[in-house]
Amino acid sequence: MPDVAVVGSGPNGLAAAVTMARAGLKVHVYEAAATPGGGLRTSELMEPGHFHDVCSAVHPMALASPFFRQFDLSRRIRLEVPEVSYGSPLDGGRAGLAYRSLDRTAAGLGRDGGAYRRLMAPLVRRVEGITELTLNQLLRVPREPVAAAVFGLRTLEQGSPLWGARFREELAPALLSGAAAHTVAPLPTLAAAGAGLMLGALAHAGGWPIPAGGSAAIARAMVADIEAHGGVMETGVRIGSLAELPPVDATLLDVAPPGLLRLADGRFPARYRRALESFRFGNAACKVDFILSGPVPWAAPGLADAGTVHVGGTRAETAEAESLVAAGRHPARPFVLVSQPSRFDAGRAPAGRHILWSYCHVPAGSTVDMSEAVMTQLERFAPGFRDLVVRFKVTTAAGLAVYNENYVGGDFSAGLMDLRGLLRRPVLSPVPWRTPLLGIYLCSSSTPPGPGVTGMPGFHAARYALKDIFGLPVPGLGY
Repeated sequence: MPDVAVVGSGPNGLAAAVTMARAGLKVHVYEAAATPGGGLRTSELMEPGHFHDVCSAVHPMALASPFFRQFDLSRRIRLEVPEVSYGSPLDGGRAGLAYRSLDRTAAGLGRDGGAYRRLMAPLVRRVEGITELTLNQLLRVPREPVAAAVFGLRTLEQGSPLWGARFREELAPALLSGAAAHTVAPLPTLAAAGAGLMLGALAHAGGWPIPAGGSAAIARAMVADIEAHGGVMETGVRIGSLAELPPVDATLLDVAPPGLLRLADGRFPARYRRALESFRFGNAACKVDFILSGPVPWAAPGLADAGTVHVGGTRAETAEAESLVAAGRHPARPFVLVSQPSRFDAGRAPAGRHILWSYCHVPAGSTVDMSEAVMTQLERFAPGFRDLVVRFKVTTAAGLAVYNENYVGGDFSAGLMDLRGLLRRPVLSPVPWRTPLLGIYLCSSSTPPGPGVTGMPGFHAARYALKDIFGLPVPGLGY
């Protein structure tokens, strides 16, 4: 009989299983889908030999997450790290480019280069303290108070109407807004500013890696480690209730609050149940995957070298698009996140072909096909793009919700990303991974630190389960 059951094999469920198995416990992972990975799946969506990431494609946290650093992910798989982490195109063939070098980035931002450097340099210098702050529970004294203060003051600036006070031109604000808009939230807000500044600091402090072979390579490395330490990975098994699990000592659940309520089957106290029932989800995404007959013909020099492109135009245009989504509308000019992994990993497509990963933000539950709006935005900044499209596949927000039960309404963040949503995730507690049921822990992105492929929600849940149930220390995770 296993000691530990893990339900769900997204990056957080796998991180929990890795940690528990490394501690010498017998771990059994249950996954409803045919393959493990959750947001870390790679598939031949349209044609053989063309490998598309079904959810996440670029991984800013792969080199920075404390879990993945301890796990030595960069030694287990090959990570391609583009010299340009991301870019933001503007009309007229211009673009802001976030190089791994902060100085080179600032040099390309015209009159705002110095202001951008002054904003970002203290964050880049203290990036480890900032990731330690943002990837743990917020209700705690920061280990590096100077880093917390520097980060907090800049978040207040960029999350308020003062966000443009230090800039005079368009490139630097567009670059910052593109990173902030990852949160699927109105701009400016504190949560979006904090996430954007952290992502920007990581762009200059190591880069945004792309896994060779696709995001599934990360999941495969984690599953291999679980199995190497005696764990069992079982796919195609949907757990409908906690009662269906063997009598284990600890259960870690990589599910969203509705799934947690379903599994508990009425066993939670009323107060905790009401907190889960009132948990708020955010807006969503419509994903469009492409097969192209050539690389994207970006008008702006340098964008071809960017691992990610934030297609939204100026800061004002990006803010307008996100405001429309927040109001329940579909923008005619949406903010589109774009990556062309085959530019850096030739094995992702046959010779002469490329794959393109993209999504735009839409209201929760949307069934609208946004492919035309996405292609129009791409054609705007890459004239001739439409001529290269061989095939494309659309996954609406409603389709994302079907693909993964944790993406309620198509919310791939598994919870609204505002200040309240960061503090009450899913409850306001020093240890929000614990549930009121002994030995039952929540380890999905609906717990701190929230979304992103960090493994940290699973690692935190496992850490407390080891302490509470087994009296064991956190094991080493190294390769």
